[in-house]
Amino acid sequence: MQILHFDIKPHNILLGENFTSKFADFGLVKLFLVDDSIVSITVARGTIGYIAPELINKNLGGISYKADVYSFGMLLMEIIGRRKNMNTSVEHESQKYFPSWIYDRYYHSDDVDLGDVTDDEKIMVKKMVIIASWCVQIKYGHPSMSKVLEMLETDVKFLRMPPQPFQLPFEVPTDQSHGSNTDLSHDYSSTCETSTLLYSSNEISIDIL
Repeated sequence: MQILHFDIKPHNILLGENFTSKFADFGLVKLFLVDDSIVSITVARGTIGYIAPELINKNLGGISYKADVYSFGMLLMEIIGRRKNMNTSVEHESQKYFPSWIYDRYYHSDDVDLGDVTDDEKIMVKKMVIIASWCVQIKYGHPSMSKVLEMLETDVKFLRMPPQPFQLPFEVPTDQSHGSNTDLSHDYSSTCETSTLLYSSNEISIDIL
């Protein structure tokens, strides 16, 4: 069996005394067979802001384990921004929805004021922006978590920004203004050295509270 958490968000990620992360709150969990690619649910589950769009709009495709990948991407965005993804009290209108704003900054190679950070931290932030943008893809589908792990272990120079992942929350892009029309698997597979980044199930552990 495999687990779909359906509620990955900051409140449900706890840290142990050695800063070991643990998932919490399994009230919305769905168990399904490893061989099943599509999960059957009767109502949408999750928290607005982290819930995968396909849980709300059936036209975006079936629900799979990748719903948690989308939520993980939104979690990464909040770590990067050190704020909630949606904040209506910000000074500039363009910054209200942080994922869209930070994507545009990095896509256009604009300077981003990260405060007092080291060069290594700047590189890590750039990597996290790229990976989070892949995770929250709508039109091209989210990558698998194994692909996310590969990207996290890959040098940032081998990663590139995906096509525009969104316009507004849950809004499907209708144009190609930000990227190519190549499919998702080509984009992230061709830019990562996947042949040397292999993960087996016994190398990844998740603590369940």
